[in-house]
Parts: sequence; structure tokens; C-alpha cells
Amino acid sequence: MTTPTFNISVLKGDGIGIDVTASAIAVLQAATKRVGGFELVYDYLKAGAAYYEETGVDIDPKSERSMALADAIFIGAIGLPHVRYPDNTEISLHLRIRENLQLYAGVRPVKAYPNTPQRLIHTDARKIDLVVLRESSEGLFYTAAVHNRNEVYNDNEVRETLRITRPTTEKLHDFAFRLATKRKQMGGQGLVTCVDKANVFRSIALFRKIFDERAQNNPKIKTSYRYIDALALDLIRCPWEFDVLVMENIFGDIISDLAGGLVGGMGIASCAEIGDNHGLFQPAHGSAPDIQGQNRANPLAAILSGALMLDYLEERSQVTALGDAAKLIESAVDRGFDQARIRPDEFGGDQGTIAVTNTVIELLHEA
Repeated sequence: MTTPTFNISVLKGDGIGIDVTASAIAVLQAATKRVGGFELVYDYLKAGAAYYEETGVDIDPKSERSMALADAIFIGAIGLPHVRYPDNTEISLHLRIRENLQLYAGVRPVKAYPNTPQRLIHTDARKIDLVVLRESSEGLFYTAAVHNRNEVYNDNEVRETLRITRPTTEKLHDFAFRLATKRKQMGGQGLVTCVDKANVFRSIALFRKIFDERAQNNPKIKTSYRYIDALALDLIRCPWEFDVLVMENIFGDIISDLAGGLVGGMGIASCAEIGDNHGLFQPAHGSAPDIQGQNRANPLAAILSGALMLDYLEERSQVTALGDAAKLIESAVDRGFDQARIRPDEFGGDQGTIAVTNTVIELLHEA
């Protein structure tokens, strides 16, 4: 019987993206070997800010075609502060990838692990376990994805478009209800909160209107609403009350960082960008080139993004071994924090990139 094989396009990116990608691949290889029943084949592509500085393009054209054919895409982190496009914006290849592949659902898990920095002193802060679901192809980033969409662009004024469309928003809300249903089956709240500013913007009012329409198809899932400013307040007051938060692109960009800060920082902030036909996985943090190659980066966001990738591949292929491997990684990280065996430098611990990676792999083998 032929072993199912999945092709993964890998963009190491820039700065610590290179470091944490190596960690994620090492853990994925260990989990693959431990579980068996599938193979992952990695295709390393040329892309990023350093590549742009060298060649004048942010990705090799052949690489862009390869990504579209891959079973999944894994990105380290892209961007260098001193490398810019001619319009002075940062190298934002990932924005174009999101649009070209229609990766409308940005999944940002936010979970409080034991023995990690708890920014909130309330005892319920240890219960934080939510997902920021960010629409990733439209919203206020619509203009930024392709640089020629500026309505006005001169030294006196710039106008840019906030775009909400029914087809994309319907798919996003349906994704939110499916995600809440899956989380409910695993003990979650079964709650989707629509985060918007529907009292001010007509585009965002459409976002809420479509939410209400799609909610009618999911009567077993509870719904609630927050204006974006009220949510910012409640994520400090009572973040443990939320489950799945669905929102427009720029809102999700900001809120996912705020929520990440509640549970320790961006070093454990994993991310999936999912569309109908493609999936991209990456740590939500930046490239931090000042610590590249110094064994200081926290690789857990990349490692947990790898687990999200395995979950995605299982859902698409129905190869259950992929899901088993994902659970193995997630369990290893849980146990590592619970037993105080994972102690990242980012959290004031004594473990750098390599030590954290090796500890996760040890925990995989012990499972």
C-alpha cells in the first residue's frame, strides 16, 4: 500500500524566520516518524526581503507557481526593516499570497499554557483559550495586497479602500461556525462572537448582517457581538469568556497581537491562513533580524503552526495519522509547560531555540 505523501512549499523568509523554520521542520519530521502512515516532502523556495534586496523581486517566479500546486505552504517570517518597496512599504509577499490563493480565514489560536507569563492577575486568566478568526484577503488590507489600488496617493492625501464582499464574508462566517462546532466537540464553549464597528461603517454593517444570516444555519452554536473598541476592553477584563472571535482584516491584525500578549507573547502565536483550495501556515511574529542566528528565538509559534498544518492536511485528505501527529505535537507543548521542561528564553527561562526544539522532540518520543 502506497504511503500518502504531501508536498510542502517552505519559505524560510528572513531573520529568525530561518531559525524557527528549522525548528518546526525538525519537530514535524520527528512527529512524522513517531506516528507513521504519511510522508511530508519539503520544497524550499527562494523568497523574502533578503531575496528582494539581492534580486529586485520578492519571490522567484517559479516558486510562486510551486506554491499554488503544493498541498500546504509553510513560511518562517518575512521582512527586514531596511528593505522596502519603491513606495516605502515593507516587503509584504505574504499579503499577495493571501489574495492570489484566496486565503480568507486567518486562524490565530490564543491559549494560556501553565508556567508561562500571565499578564492578568485574575485567577481565571489560566482559562484563556480562544481563537481570533481574521478575514485575511479583504478589509482594509485590500489596497495593500496589490499596490496599485490607492484611490488617491500623493504628498497631500492618501485614500485607501476597505472592502467587504458577500461571497468572502459568507465563507468566513461559515468557517467560524464550523470551527466553533469542532471546538465544542472537544469541550469548547460553542460560541462565535462577531467583532465589528457596524454602528459606523456601512461595509462593516454588511459584515454583521451576513453574520446574522449564516448564524441561522447553525442553531446549536451560541452567538454574541462586540464592537471592536469594546472587545479591546473586554480582552483585558474577561478574555476567558470568549471562544471564536470573527472579524475584519485590520481588526484581526491588531487584536491577535493584543490577545497574544495576554498569554505570554508572540513567541507562541501560531497562525493558519486557509482558503477553499490552499492553506498557509506561519508564526504570527515578525522576523526580529537583530537576534537571527543567536539561538534566542522562541520556536514554539512555528512549531505549533506546523501542528495546525497537519490538522489542515488531515481535514483535506482524511488521513487520520496526520491529525494524530498534530495532537502529539500539541500535547508535547502542553506537557512541556506543565512540567516546566519547556523554559523559553523569551519568558525568562534558560532555553534557547535549539533547547526548546530538542525538548519538544523528547516529549514527542515519550508520549
